[in-house]
Amino acid sequence: MTSSDLQLISTQQVLRQLTIVWADFESRLLQVPIIFRAINNQLQLEDYRRLLADHYHQVKEGSGWICRAASSITEPYLEQRAVFIGHATTEHQDYKMLERCYQATGGDINELHKQDKNIGSEALSAWMYYKASQPNPFDLIGAMFIIEGLGKQFAQTFAEALQHNMGISVEQLEFYTYHAEHDEAHLDELEAILNTGILTIPNIRHEIIRTAKVTARLYLLQLEELGNY
Repeated sequence: MTSSDLQLISTQQVLRQLTIVWADFESRLLQVPIIFRAINNQLQLEDYRRLLADHYHQVKEGSGWICRAASSITEPYLEQRAVFIGHATTEHQDYKMLERCYQATGGDINELHKQDKNIGSEALSAWMYYKASQPNPFDLIGAMFIIEGLGKQFAQTFAEALQHNMGISVEQLEFYTYHAEHDEAHLDELEAILNTGILTIPNIRHEIIRTAKVTARLYLLQLEELGNY
């Protein structure tokens, strides 16, 4: 068996473990009040506007912690650093889509800009920047698997439920429908990084899974604490 074969096996093992973490996260996600109400036709437009508002800081800061992570990556991993930088560039303008969605629901953009993070968002942000500041923080692949997985695995279902149950317009759903269409490519990028040999870093496999678990829990906390500033 070649080293390439062993590398591929290691990657697939990590992806299987991440998929298990994702499945647990998704089952809990469906029970979070705001998501449960959206799926079960119990959401009002005001609730959706609150969701957009409380999601805003996380989206705006996403490219920030990815850039921080890229700046923490050193030799011999400069090619992997370039992937992080490219990902941050792609994500950088996402907050503008969310702003448009918020305005389309009748929200005041000035109020959105002034709003504090909810307490769950504070915890998630602190965690992401902390991890991104560590040397060669490739365990963030676990975090990104959870966050990007929301686009691939859940955003379309969520958007369709809102359209069907509430008559939410295309303009009001732009952020979620965009990510439903594009986040699979981001997940492919993560798998490609795993295949570059980083899994030989001591303890990295365990740290990738652990970081995914913590990020999943804090993401749920962000949704559980909507409106709690």
